[in-house]
Amino acid sequence: MKNKRYIMAAMPGILLATLLIAFPACKNKGTAALKETPTSGNIRIAADESFMPIIQAEIDTFTALYNYAHITPVYQPENELIAFFLSDSVKVIASSWTPSEEQRKVLLDLQTVVRSTVVAYDAIALVLHKSNADSLLTYENVRDIFNGKITDWKQINPSSPLGPVHIVFDNVRSGNIRYFREQFDLPDELGPNFFAVKSNPEVIDYVSQSPGAIGIVSVNWISDEDDPLSFSMLGKIKVAAVSQPYLDKSSYYLPLQGHIYDKSYPFVREVFMHSRESFTGLGSGFVSFVAGEKGQRIILKSGLVPATMPIRIIQTKNE
Repeated sequence: MKNKRYIMAAMPGILLATLLIAFPACKNKGTAALKETPTSGNIRIAADESFMPIIQAEIDTFTALYNYAHITPVYQPENELIAFFLSDSVKVIASSWTPSEEQRKVLLDLQTVVRSTVVAYDAIALVLHKSNADSLLTYENVRDIFNGKITDWKQINPSSPLGPVHIVFDNVRSGNIRYFREQFDLPDELGPNFFAVKSNPEVIDYVSQSPGAIGIVSVNWISDEDDPLSFSMLGKIKVAAVSQPYLDKSSYYLPLQGHIYDKSYPFVREVFMHSRESFTGLGSGFVSFVAGEKGQRIILKSGLVPATMPIRIIQTKNE
């Protein structure tokens, strides 16, 4: 593995009385747009459960800064939050999903415009049992495992005692497994070596007790070493380093910030915030915050790569 570490360094009285009397009347008769501003109001948003740590950190900071803003998050598998969004149950979602042309057309027919903002770059980490000595995997190894061509660890390392390879992921409706379905052209019905649990933390727990397992998790669950939950999860498992496809197999890359930024780690994806608000309300204000300087600094600290903030990479070598 390349022995490198990356650090990512960023009126007169009568008139006034008239207005005070008139304003409550306008407020009572106004629309939702008049009751809500970019920094105040009460909304519900939905987010892919894979991105819970980063979205919750953004909400906590935003609502601490703006005392009149109340944001209730709903964390769901990707398919469910998309259904919520398309049916107008929520105005804002955070997901790696992008609307298809057909979905955009349906929304346009309803006179709804979706505004999509890339706020971060995330990676999907492959996590292993701590006893697994085969933590360097080629891209082709991973592809063949997902396609069922490799079913036993001995096919990667003849001396491996681990036995059958099985893949565990968070939910059959999640964005994590959708990513690999598209990446490796997997069938709708996954092979017998795939197992679904209910969340990214459950994937970590499963792998920590199953020597032959490969777990699929969003890296933001294990990338913030200053967060006690993230640190405890990272301590339970080992993260696989993966080579780039069809290139030199002497270099392997972990899903670290520098490798996500330059895409040397092969399993990188965009994190979007989609809004269907018809006015500049609290949802739009929150999206702008996440894409702005303060929100991007939170993303940087979390171990993901900011999408809208200029960054500097410092490369250090361990002698």
